[in-house]
Amino acid sequence: MSKDYFGEDVAARYDESVAGWSDPEVVEPAVDFLLELSGDGAALELGIGTGRIALPLAARGVRVHGIDLSEAMVARLRAKPGGPEIPIAIGDFATTRVETTFSLAYLVFNTILNLTTQDAQVACFENVAAHLEPGGCFVIETGLPALRKLPVGETLRASDASAEHYCIDEYDVANQGLISHHFWPAEGRTLSMPFRYVWPSELDLMARIAGMRPRERWSGWRREPFTSESGKLVGVWEKPGLG
Repeated sequence: MSKDYFGEDVAARYDESVAGWSDPEVVEPAVDFLLELSGDGAALELGIGTGRIALPLAARGVRVHGIDLSEAMVARLRAKPGGPEIPIAIGDFATTRVETTFSLAYLVFNTILNLTTQDAQVACFENVAAHLEPGGCFVIETGLPALRKLPVGETLRASDASAEHYCIDEYDVANQGLISHHFWPAEGRTLSMPFRYVWPSELDLMARIAGMRPRERWSGWRREPFTSESGKLVGVWEKPGLG
């Protein structure tokens, strides 16, 4: 079971901390992309959180379900318009099962990295495959590690800096590990959160282990081409259909 790093203290500030990522120009391309893949079926969001994507997707007519480990985050979703109507299972999204099958499952905003071992990430693909209908799709949005920006021999890189908040990422390159250290000087508050970054080809292999196959690879929700310079991946894997 993954550790819940999104308890009450984080959940209370979460929507404010990702306010820029909730703007319509950010959310709508993601919702359009997911809506197209969902077709007439239901969608499962792993790590549904406070509903940044799930709520607008449900408002477009998709039957959205969710899995999340954090009861505090889900409580925020429940307090929003449309939140009480979304079925949500509390648990680790790598292993928690729900009884419904789906035409679409998705993980956004680097959430795959919250699974901090390769085994857990493979288990997530296997869990998704068990939930998908034949022909269904699994979508992952994740940032790619900025290793080329690290000086040789260095493991620390500032990824965000302002008077209110700054973040230092600490890389364990040998083990694909990353700890993001967050500091809020005015509040005297700190938070350190571990991740395991993944490469696109590694995700393709995880999908094959789970019986899925690569379908699309983009660098953004508007289907921008994926290149060697891409800092983000929007990947799509498909469960083979019948026949």
